[in-house]
Amino acid sequence: MRRAVAIALVFTATAGLAAQTKRPPAAKPAPEPAPAPAPLPPLETVAPIMACPALLGVGITTKLSFCDVLTGRDPAAGVLVRLPPHTGPVTLTFNLHNRHTYSEEQMKAGRAYARYTGTIGVLTMDNTLISRAVVQSEFRTASDLVDRIGGGAGPGGVKAVAPTGSEPVSITIPEGEDQVSILGETLTQERLDGPATYTSPGRPIAIISNVMIEYRPPPPPAPPKPVRKKR
Repeated sequence: MRRAVAIALVFTATAGLAAQTKRPPAAKPAPEPAPAPAPLPPLETVAPIMACPALLGVGITTKLSFCDVLTGRDPAAGVLVRLPPHTGPVTLTFNLHNRHTYSEEQMKAGRAYARYTGTIGVLTMDNTLISRAVVQSEFRTASDLVDRIGGGAGPGGVKAVAPTGSEPVSITIPEGEDQVSILGETLTQERLDGPATYTSPGRPIAIISNVMIEYRPPPPPAPPKPVRKKR
């Protein structure tokens, strides 16, 4: 009996010693929470920087700048619209007009009627077509003109050529582009003396005005991570 008690005491002491020498595993530091994503900057709508190779002029009433669109195949020769740094696609908007050469004599003679269909394209600088736009309109009287253009030799100092018809255009430009070109394609004209179609390079076949872009600026750079001091 004494021997059994002694053995039990030895086992108890050994178990107690093992419990004392066995250390719990070190607690791992809690992982740092992931930083919250930065909020996206709001959309901005601005008039872009443009290069218009054939500026028609400024409207007497609207005060808008009207730019002729020329036919061609080289994007560098078109109306160039620069896009600021952005994230995501850019929305390009403008008003597309037909060109009419106004004549008071034709008006009085009842021979001023004309029907126009102008087609233009918006292209990347590597000559990839993004989208086309078409404007169709009829001219009968002076009230069909969108505006008269200043700087001419006509009565009141206006030019004979004026925009007629107005088609609002909205085109989505892919994210990777920083500049696009607007080029003319074809113009179909129907007058009392017969129809005609124009496609020869360098011919003004349409007019654009009120060019705007809507884009999202790139997010600000992420702040540097704080350096943790070693203990």
